[in-house]
Amino acid sequence: MTRSHEEEVLARIAKGLVYTESEAAFQAPLRRTEEIFAYNHTPPGQEERRRSLLTAILGSVGERTVLLPPFHAGFGGNVHIGDDFFGNVNLTFVDDVDIRIGDGVMIAPSVTLTTTGHPVHPSRRTDFGRFSEPIVIEDKVWIGSNAVVLPGVRIGYGSVIGAGSVVSRDIPPMTVAVGTPCRVVRAITDKDLLARTGGD
Repeated sequence: MTRSHEEEVLARIAKGLVYTESEAAFQAPLRRTEEIFAYNHTPPGQEERRRSLLTAILGSVGERTVLLPPFHAGFGGNVHIGDDFFGNVNLTFVDDVDIRIGDGVMIAPSVTLTTTGHPVHPSRRTDFGRFSEPIVIEDKVWIGSNAVVLPGVRIGYGSVIGAGSVVSRDIPPMTVAVGTPCRVVRAITDKDLLARTGGD
């Protein structure tokens, strides 16, 4: 594949258009599978090695980051994580394009963040035809267990995504959203400052 053809494929990917496995094969060397395997098999006490591997795997990673193994990523280098991040076990990044996560984000077990989907018509899935759109998770978001965030979604500041939700559209800031498909059920207000404290 020529350089100009690679650039044409990358331009189509950036526009969210369909591309195939063969067309994107030139990106295979960017996958950090060996490093991810090593991270997932590093003993808990080797914190410095884990940190070193994580900075080698991810596109960028902030301070005081906790990512419990195992985690999985298609590439790794397209994932950008801010400060004070907590990711629980079995977090999956399908990061064919960027996944950008802000500061103070918490993600519960077995969550999938997928930037890539496939066309509905089977003839367009030949050679694993697919499309990719970036995901943005703003600061202070909490995502519950077994949630799935789909391509092109932005989750706004401070929002909570309920366990088991499938997030297929943008979620505004400071809201609680749940369900399949995920929908906003209420705003987060100052009343929530008293929740679980016995003061309400």
